[in-house]
Amino acid sequence: MLIFRGLYSTDKKPVALTIGNFDGVHLGHQALLKQLRMTAQPLGLPTAVLVFEPYPREFFTPQEAPVRLTSMREKLELFATFDVDRVHVCRFNSNFAQMSAVDFIHALHEKLATKFVLIGDDFRFGNRRSGDFALMEKIGSQQGFKVEVMHSVSHNGIRISSTAVRAALGEGDLRAAERYLGRPYSISGRVVHGDGLGKQLGFPTANIQLKHNRPPLTGIFVVRVKGDGLPPMQGVASLGVRPTVKQNGKPVLEVHLFDFSGEIYNKHLRVDFLHKLRDEVKYLDLQSLTQQIELDVSNAKQWFIQHD
Repeated sequence: MLIFRGLYSTDKKPVALTIGNFDGVHLGHQALLKQLRMTAQPLGLPTAVLVFEPYPREFFTPQEAPVRLTSMREKLELFATFDVDRVHVCRFNSNFAQMSAVDFIHALHEKLATKFVLIGDDFRFGNRRSGDFALMEKIGSQQGFKVEVMHSVSHNGIRISSTAVRAALGEGDLRAAERYLGRPYSISGRVVHGDGLGKQLGFPTANIQLKHNRPPLTGIFVVRVKGDGLPPMQGVASLGVRPTVKQNGKPVLEVHLFDFSGEIYNKHLRVDFLHKLRDEVKYLDLQSLTQQIELDVSNAKQWFIQHD
């Protein structure tokens, strides 16, 4: 998979293109990517995805923008599993925000040699979100490329969307989130040094570096950890601000792995969230916290016995 920064390509071969944030790469996004490949293959076109960094809402209203479900690295890794040939990461800045819808369409055709575009039914683009499917289809017919729309995917009457995934995660409903994603929700990152408190309490943890300070879920979770050539490992994770030991702390992801004592600093791991045990709680002292961690470990191991 080739990755380009911006609206350009070193390969002038025409492409089949789709566009969006693809936050979470949920089942709706996956259906879009599969349809794009199905259309592109008979035409002999490579598939390309155009994404934005930051997301438009993060640029315009950063304090009101929704939490991210996936980092850029996680998103690119997921694109690769769906055999995307190219990804164009477009910097969303003030110049890009001022681009008219018509200019955006022409840029797709001229800079990416687009021959086919597949977009979601809610996709809007251009200055003040003035562009839509009808405009792109009209200009596409004039410029010689085809445009199609992909309608939303639903599950039990609920439209699958990044918003629906965030809502499920925020409510601690990991089973619903998994249904919308087609896989367990996960966070990946590099193992970094922490303050050593877990080891001091008898429960050493792998501290996973978070790319964003607002994770879409918090609490104590049953998890499975994978990555960097390691076998899948069971564990229990804490994702939150650690109110017992920190005041106004930043979110931290700490994972205690069962029956593991190896060296994993600097390894890049993926943490799959399987079940929520409880919310974060501020305890009176470290002894109370340690007793609760013991109970969390026991409950997590029991969950694996019942579900594995």
